[in-house]
Amino acid sequence: MWAAVLAAGEGAVLSHHSAAELYKLTDEPCELVHVTVPHDRRVRKISGVVIHRSARAEQSAHPTLTPPRTRVEDTILDLIDEARTLDQVIGWLTRGIGRRLTVPGKLRAALARRGRIRWRAELTGFLSADMYGVQSVLEYRYFRNVERPHGLPVRERQFWFRQGRRSGYRDTLYEKYGLIVELDGEIAHPAEAKWNDARRDNIAASRGLVTLRFGWRDVTVNPCYTAAQVAAV
Repeated sequence: MWAAVLAAGEGAVLSHHSAAELYKLTDEPCELVHVTVPHDRRVRKISGVVIHRSARAEQSAHPTLTPPRTRVEDTILDLIDEARTLDQVIGWLTRGIGRRLTVPGKLRAALARRGRIRWRAELTGFLSADMYGVQSVLEYRYFRNVERPHGLPVRERQFWFRQGRRSGYRDTLYEKYGLIVELDGEIAHPAEAKWNDARRDNIAASRGLVTLRFGWRDVTVNPCYTAAQVAAV
């Protein structure tokens, strides 16, 4: 990556998927190296390198990290600007927030500095106070398809818990009703973790808390049935 930055010349910084790889925003290495240069510069074609030109190249660059790269918030927004679907948009946002790489306030500020960007309305909605605590595409879908349109009460998202010597986060707590909702995406909740989930559910039950678990199909294909189950409990 250093070679690509040096070859692109003055003002060049790693961006898009290459910056995402450095920030651990993505777990999959990209075959091509993405570099952004100031918009008034022309760079000859470099094998294996994708050149992006931006009027905000200098402002987007992280002031200290090496190799030079865009700030994490600008990296996320660059990737969103190229996203083809809303799920991809939410995926980049929730990954950045969920991995503790940034916070909604910094993303809102970075968005405000952009003159033009795709998905602005969706970004503004997602980064609003109503979406506080949403950290995955599935959580967003639950909020959009199940919770909000069916008038379910406000829940506490990603709440901290302790059981014995262990601590962690549960997806959703409706504290007034003694109900926990866990959203089990295949990536976030792999099969080998199911016994840990079962132990957590058993401990919650001993404390008078009921746990409901829903997957992708429950939230996207059968949201009304899912909402009815939550409401019944």
